[in-house]
Amino acid sequence: MKKRLRAQYIVELESKSVRLDVFMSGQLPDYSRSQIQNWIRSGFVQVDAVVCLKPRAQLSDGQSILLDVEIDAHSAAEPEKIALDILFEDDDLVILNKPAGLVVHPGAGNARGTMMNALLHHHPPLSLLPRAGIVHRLDKDTTGVMMVAKTPAAFQNLTQALSERRVKRQYLAIADGEIKQSQVIDQPIARHPVYRQKMAIQHHGKPAISHISLLQRLTRYTLVSVTLETGRTHQIRVHLQSIGHPILGDSTYGRHRGYHRLTAAVASDVLAFKRQALHAQTLCFIHPITDRPCEFTASIPADFQHLISILQPENERP
Repeated sequence: MKKRLRAQYIVELESKSVRLDVFMSGQLPDYSRSQIQNWIRSGFVQVDAVVCLKPRAQLSDGQSILLDVEIDAHSAAEPEKIALDILFEDDDLVILNKPAGLVVHPGAGNARGTMMNALLHHHPPLSLLPRAGIVHRLDKDTTGVMMVAKTPAAFQNLTQALSERRVKRQYLAIADGEIKQSQVIDQPIARHPVYRQKMAIQHHGKPAISHISLLQRLTRYTLVSVTLETGRTHQIRVHLQSIGHPILGDSTYGRHRGYHRLTAAVASDVLAFKRQALHAQTLCFIHPITDRPCEFTASIPADFQHLISILQPENERP
């Protein structure tokens, strides 16, 4: 799919002249100099209504520049009017609070109705970015804060920050049983050798590190905070399962058993929670363009908060 980029500029100079490619790079900071040079050589740039094929052509004050080019769109997904819970937005990024049940990327069985479809409707230029600007993902039934880049520069900087572990991602989880102490789980993760839809701890896998902090001992469960040092697929779910404490509601990675020893009414509410009790609560990073520190928090969903309330030890209930 193609997207048309059309822009017109009037040259305003303090010096005597400037190269065409240098001038256009200043006007189009989200595109590389080499990309702009290719557009010029391909005849997509006019100077005073005449096609100019020379990136090094000298411009004078007052000249008119026209760029008219079709760009390959990265996303073939269709825009859809789907409500988004936007926590923050500026010219470079958008911060979202993802609800449960919303798939992030289109895929098999989910061609429409995804976050990507919603983002393309909210800001159509995202079709020009890889994955519509989505730099990290949450599982379908995981809730919470996500960041999306709106420009190529922001996308590149945020992706690099993630790869260099300069983005802090903190989650809340309700784990089965009583976790005795805070700990760091440092176990590599790879695709499961048999069940290819699952991940598993594998000695040949990619490094995966999760910092587990105890927040509260609940009845037959434990509320924990998990800070990711890496961001592997299903990392928190796999790591908590590996220490014998799968996440409440997570049928893929070990079934929780705490409800067996609850009262019938509380057990019924727990079993009615049909997704993993995992919430991306806080995201901290340096703004990709302004270099300002950013911290965003997504409030705990009502159904998750209800679980915490009903699982309070009797002596701690209001």
